[in-house]
Amino acid sequence: MYIKRNYGFWMTFNWSKKPFILGLIYSFVLFGGSYLLGLTVYIPWQPISIIGIAVAFYLGFKNNSSYDRTWEARKIYGGIVNSSRSFGAAIVAFVSGPKSDELIKELVYRHVAWLTALRHQLRLSRPWEHSEERLKGRYSPTVCEAYTDKLELELVDYLSKEEISALNGKTNTATQIMKNQSIRLQELRNEEYFEDFRHMELHQLIVSFFTDQGKAERIKNFPFPRQYASTAIWLTIVFCAFVPLGLLDIAKSMEGWLYWISPVISALIIWVFFLMEKIGDYSENPFEGTYNDVPITSISRGIEIDLREMIDDDNIPPAISDENGFLL
Repeated sequence: MYIKRNYGFWMTFNWSKKPFILGLIYSFVLFGGSYLLGLTVYIPWQPISIIGIAVAFYLGFKNNSSYDRTWEARKIYGGIVNSSRSFGAAIVAFVSGPKSDELIKELVYRHVAWLTALRHQLRLSRPWEHSEERLKGRYSPTVCEAYTDKLELELVDYLSKEEISALNGKTNTATQIMKNQSIRLQELRNEEYFEDFRHMELHQLIVSFFTDQGKAERIKNFPFPRQYASTAIWLTIVFCAFVPLGLLDIAKSMEGWLYWISPVISALIIWVFFLMEKIGDYSENPFEGTYNDVPITSISRGIEIDLREMIDDDNIPPAISDENGFLL
């Protein structure tokens, strides 16, 4: 997620310059052919403007839908933040008995392990995501995370070797960790570290974690419907192909620099429409780890700091800082 006040113009242009360059070349070819060869290939601007209005409305629909996915993802992680704080405060207050400090620390650490595994799962690549942009982005750092040894190396800080070994080969590591948390809470109830009422309160928080995980996985694993995404790009291409032909109709009576400035104006119009389409396209997948995704690494670290401070833990890691204005 970009956290500075505004994207710089050149930063935005560099990210989206390809349509402008191609549109400029295409427009100059048409205008040059008309000027040098005397071709009269043009289309009246009025019908093209009607197509442009229709495409703009369609792009607006797509962008609104894409923004809804991003905002829902942020609300899901906001819910995880609130429930995690409630869980931390509850176990600190509820768990009472022999070795209660060790048990509280175990429960907190297992919850952080769940956050870590969920973060890795949500950053796995999907065929419809911009994984190539995530890996070679010019301005943003690489934040792609996957099921590799890196996950196990992180889990070592929070779980026992036996529990990590039991997770090997599981399809959904985060789900298994939360299942283990639920089993452990039942064991503590059986050992009378807290009574039934408090156990049920803790279980309701487990339910809320599963609910938020499922919501996040729904966004991750169900793409923005491809028929809407595909139609948006093809309509934009069709409209932009007509733009220089429409400007030729207007510029055919112009002379000198006014005639040759028209291809530049055409390229700007093409760039604007493709930029709108691209913004929607890059907002569809808020967990893919590119320029505008939800900063789940930073949010997870914030939760970890809160919970570990509740138990006065040692060696608490610092908050995630931005890199070139991007927050992971």
